Amino acid sequence: MFPIWIHTKEEVKRLLILGAGGFGHMIQETARLLGYEEVVFLDDAVKGADVIGKCCDYKAFLNEYDTAVAALGDSGMRLYWTEKLMEAGYQVPAIIHPSAVVSPSAVIGNGSFIMQSAIVNTNTVVEHGVLVNSGAVVDHDSRVGCGAHIGLGSVVKANCVIPSRKKVEEGEVIFSTRRKIDGVTSRNLEDALYAFGFGLQCSYVKPFGEGHINETYAVYMPTEEGDEFAYILQRVNNNVFKDPAGVMENIFGVTEYLRNVIREEGGDPDRETLSCIKTKNGCTYFEDNEGQPWRCYNYISNSVCYQLVEDPEQFYQSGNSFGHFLKQLGNYPASSLKETIPDFHNTVKRFENLEKALKRDIKNRAITCRPEIAFALDRKQDCKVLVEQQENGTLPLRVTHNDTKLNNILFDAETGKGLCIIDLDTIMPGLAANDFGDSIRFGAATAEEDERDLDKMHFDISLYELYVKGYLEATKDVLTPEEVESLPWGARLMTFECGIRFLTDYLEGDTYFKTAYPEHNLVRARTQFRLVDEMEQQFAKMQEIVREYA
Repeated sequence: MFPIWIHTKEEVKRLLILGAGGFGHMIQETARLLGYEEVVFLDDAVKGADVIGKCCDYKAFLNEYDTAVAALGDSGMRLYWTEKLMEAGYQVPAIIHPSAVVSPSAVIGNGSFIMQSAIVNTNTVVEHGVLVNSGAVVDHDSRVGCGAHIGLGSVVKANCVIPSRKKVEEGEVIFSTRRKIDGVTSRNLEDALYAFGFGLQCSYVKPFGEGHINETYAVYMPTEEGDEFAYILQRVNNNVFKDPAGVMENIFGVTEYLRNVIREEGGDPDRETLSCIKTKNGCTYFEDNEGQPWRCYNYISNSVCYQLVEDPEQFYQSGNSFGHFLKQLGNYPASSLKETIPDFHNTVKRFENLEKALKRDIKNRAITCRPEIAFALDRKQDCKVLVEQQENGTLPLRVTHNDTKLNNILFDAETGKGLCIIDLDTIMPGLAANDFGDSIRFGAATAEEDERDLDKMHFDISLYELYVKGYLEATKDVLTPEEVESLPWGARLMTFECGIRFLTDYLEGDTYFKTAYPEHNLVRARTQFRLVDEMEQQFAKMQEIVREYA
């Protein structure tokens, strides 16, 4: 590997040029503008007063002319003789015409020529023996390989790689060069990586997380210590989220607001809320060729996420975290949020959707789930409890997360405390009881929501009590008495609502939730209905616990 020569204004008096043709005389003229007092040639064919020998004589003139360049139009010959001169011990400077514009951060290699009115932009590397001809532009963060020729008036756009000895023709435009990234399995994923500016540096990507709805990837970037998990890149399911611009507007608005709140609390906004990243052209998301939106976040290091409660303390922490989240957003104008999934927790309308799916039965699946259908139909009247209180103003609308599962909290890996609320797609106006209830239906269960063996699925009221304690410690100064009383109903109805959503999706052919096998959504519905049944049996105790900690 040859050393890189960085152009300076230091004056050099004498210059030896290999090649006395038209290009050589252009370089002679430029050299004199740069302050070289004596400029002579070596050439195998041209004769003249300033031609002092043939190219093969170059070693003989080293003591007399210690600085030399190879001004040869042919890329192969220019590169060959540039390297010969360097090997012989000559100083081989870059020659940059005074009218050229070269960024201070650009690196120009030995024996390269930047001609009249050419532009070499920020962080570009031009290797040795390159010709960037008059009027050519090499934009930022590009690399031009040794011996290449960037033709008259041509444009090499940002983030390009020009191979060694490559000729970019006069007036040609070269677009960004793509490189292979390990783990990239589709053009859409590749396009998203480049849209957010990771394409040229990214080490590799791999699938990440266990969500039902979106397609998520971990993005690893190189560091001095090795590859580091740096970003989360996610393709949003626009069959579910039909207004991606509204989703991202909500997320950016809330997270930017939270940064100020966290800073005022003395916390770390880079760890205690999501940091959203815009695309290189300033958009909140990137839309791929199939019309699917992609968004990106910074990864929060030294954090962990749990799919199930592994230690009761985790559930207490989750209650405290979601309660604190609601309190932090207490002054955020809920009315400014887009309702990205209309009637998301309108249990009455969710039940209407179930009735419609049952009536249509487009997959002939109703016959396979008669007990589950009967369980749901028996509880139709329960669906009104919270909806009516919201409609008559008894329960106020707040900024709510609307998907408050345990696995939507990042915990600090060292302290075990709740750190950051994630997965903000459904941040919308809603009821505190809905957020509370969704946490209970997920975290106070003794098995995962797709457990086939119902004997393993139970409602753990001791975990419920821990969550109540943590949640009310954070919110009891915020919630109204009516909201506190609504919390047990939130647990019961959010679990029921989730069950009827799984059952509806099963009847409709699995169009919403990701499934791994044909009965997956039915299995999920059964687990939720088991929890509802046990909550109903212990409902008085659930109410008593809430009143105790209020």
